[in-house]
Amino acid sequence: MDVKNAFLNGKLAEKVYMRPSLGYTCQENKVCRLRKALYGLKQAPRAWFAKFHKTITQLNFSSSAHDSTLFIRKTKNGTVVLLLYVDDMIITGDDSIGIKELKQFLCQHFEMKDLGPLSYFLGLEVLSSSDGLFLSQAKYASDLVSQAGLTGCKIEHTTLEPNIRFTPQYGTLLNDATFYRQLVGSLIYLTVTRRIFHTMFILLANSWLIHAPHIMLLSFGLFDISRVPYFMVFITQLCPHQFL
Repeated sequence: MDVKNAFLNGKLAEKVYMRPSLGYTCQENKVCRLRKALYGLKQAPRAWFAKFHKTITQLNFSSSAHDSTLFIRKTKNGTVVLLLYVDDMIITGDDSIGIKELKQFLCQHFEMKDLGPLSYFLGLEVLSSSDGLFLSQAKYASDLVSQAGLTGCKIEHTTLEPNIRFTPQYGTLLNDATFYRQLVGSLIYLTVTRRIFHTMFILLANSWLIHAPHIMLLSFGLFDISRVPYFMVFITQLCPHQFL
């Protein structure tokens, strides 16, 4: 499910003032005090989460000790789990009545949009079957290769020289390390569904040399992804959970 204009629901605890916007008549030398958050305010994400946390606990949900954005409710009918990421959420559990109740509750407090069964979330493609779930990051991997401008490049079976040793002086340094560091972070996230040891070695090398970014080293990692773009992880379904 998706929350429309999520940040506008947050109430500000701090005193924040702003100049009147164009078209709004106000006394001279006066400013407006914001009661609710607006997009662009650094307090907006925190205010929205505080509002959501206060609301969801009214339905006897509790925040997980391991992840504050994971909310759980257990009753005699079963368990309902909600995972929140900014304005997107996944709802699952084995209590179908509880899930329906939760969705109705959220619609009463926020402007919601039901996106149907889970199919794509934060770069993860989800395919459901009667036996379980298939998780894939094929599109996410292809987008990374495209962003680096390496689409259509020749793919080698061995992307690293045997027994190679990397040093900060190896190869040519990049002038701007920002994009390099973004790609390294994206490659690390890609390991959610990939456990290729060769790729893991490249990631470790990239992370170690984060202060000395090399285009050749990063290319090795992206080429390795290009070799196996469609890689899936299967999760066996032990109980009849719904993913929404």
